[in-house]
Amino acid sequence: MQSFKKIKTIVTPFDKVNVDTDQIVPKQFLKLVQKSGFGQFLFYNWRYDEHENLKPDFILNEPKYKNSKILVAGDNFGCGSSREHAVWALLDYGFSVIISTSFADIFYSNCFKNGILPIILDDKTVEKLQQETSEVEVDLQNQTIKTSSETIHFDIDSHKKKILLEGLDDIAQTLIYEKQILNFEKQSKIPSVL
Repeated sequence: MQSFKKIKTIVTPFDKVNVDTDQIVPKQFLKLVQKSGFGQFLFYNWRYDEHENLKPDFILNEPKYKNSKILVAGDNFGCGSSREHAVWALLDYGFSVIISTSFADIFYSNCFKNGILPIILDDKTVEKLQQETSEVEVDLQNQTIKTSSETIHFDIDSHKKKILLEGLDDIAQTLIYEKQILNFEKQSKIPSVL
């Protein structure tokens, strides 16, 4: 997993509420076994028509948002099933930050496990960010979002912040304690698994 420090990009305003994981990546695309390749299926039913042509009126199909890395979503983003594929699709598409007033718990946790920074802000601030047309800078170290007119502070759990800053997935977090695990196994006469 790549470490996350700071990004500067325009935001993609996505004001839909209660976007569930099946809308983020529909179930028919869950056959891939690797984490990559899901970006093409992101919001598939909203992005494409029945002939698989891009719908010009969908926000992600507007050229100006092509390289955006920040999605500013409506309330209760990532609800529904616990499919991690939804986070993989957002990441593979290019999003590094998702800002909302609330996230489904499992989706929120899956973001951190895969290198996406989910930020929870109040309604008014999210609404202002959805109107922002200039580039926005998200600085995880300082926990700030800088817009053309203000600096917004956000809260984040210190452990979750650390795993993003250091790019630690679950396996990497375990391997930090490799020496202690080996010592424990020697003392306990348990065959080594590392």
